[in-house]
Amino acid sequence: MSFFKRLKESIASKTEAVTNIFKEGLVKTSKAIVERVEELITRRKKIDEEFFEELEEILISADVGVNTVVGLIDSLRAEVKARKIEDASELQPILSEKLVEILKGKDDPELHMAESGLTIILFVGVNGVGKTTTIGKLAHKFKSEGKSVLMAAGDTFRAGAIEQLEVWGQRVGVDVIKQSAGSDPAAVMYDAVQAAKQRGVDVLLCDTAGRLQNKSNLMDELNKIFRVIQREVPSAPHEVLLVLDATTGQNALSQAKLFGEKSGVTGLVLTKLDGTAKGGIIIAIRNELNLPVKLVGLGEKMNDLQVFDSEQFVHALFAGLIQSKDVQGDEEEQQ
Repeated sequence: MSFFKRLKESIASKTEAVTNIFKEGLVKTSKAIVERVEELITRRKKIDEEFFEELEEILISADVGVNTVVGLIDSLRAEVKARKIEDASELQPILSEKLVEILKGKDDPELHMAESGLTIILFVGVNGVGKTTTIGKLAHKFKSEGKSVLMAAGDTFRAGAIEQLEVWGQRVGVDVIKQSAGSDPAAVMYDAVQAAKQRGVDVLLCDTAGRLQNKSNLMDELNKIFRVIQREVPSAPHEVLLVLDATTGQNALSQAKLFGEKSGVTGLVLTKLDGTAKGGIIIAIRNELNLPVKLVGLGEKMNDLQVFDSEQFVHALFAGLIQSKDVQGDEEEQQ
């Protein structure tokens, strides 16, 4: 069975609504990568050095990342040699399969929850990446699954951060534990953990300060927050999610490297994927960092924050191609 057919069958068992969210959210990236690859294959037909150079250029311009692209191209060269492939169109499913392998990795994309009692999820990331919006949308997701949720406004330094979280709290019907602007974030976390325990809630979502990641005082603050949380709930935080803005491309990769090294990050959230043609950054991040992508933001709507699914991602990228292969297959069967 062909790779595209296997991918389509795998997606068939998943909800159509989620599949559509991925498709709509990745339209720009799909055009930047897949449509240009298709055009290259139609134009060149034959696999030669110039073909590989153009393919390399397409992938790098979609922010797949130089290191990742070089590895991918080397791997494709080896496949071409081993299978004696001459026709460029035969490379499409091989490229797709390799992207799924990179994106899947060995990690579990599901959020790690406490076996019993309170789950605490900490959010880190620089200002402007969509951290507060992600927390609000995740609160909505947990609520729609029947869980009780509380939010902690630990970003006490950014003007308007507490109010922004409160707006989300009102929107999704979730209480926010807060103190005044400029308060000690660790004190806010202490209050929030106590409130969560007293109320018996299932999930506590904690916002943190988002000043530049290379400032040692930010890392000191995060360490203090960790200590306060762990003293109250030894197994927590159950996730430390680094929120990255996909539209910033290679800058997001740099942030992930810096934060990942210093702040105990367990997973990544990539926001604003719908707003960029450079969604290939998710492939670079996944390939170059030993961190799973847990959630992706694929639009403005409340349910556009989705658990990352590598097959859905690649299926959405190649949706147009898969459809044209289906039509082609049907026509061949009718003849």
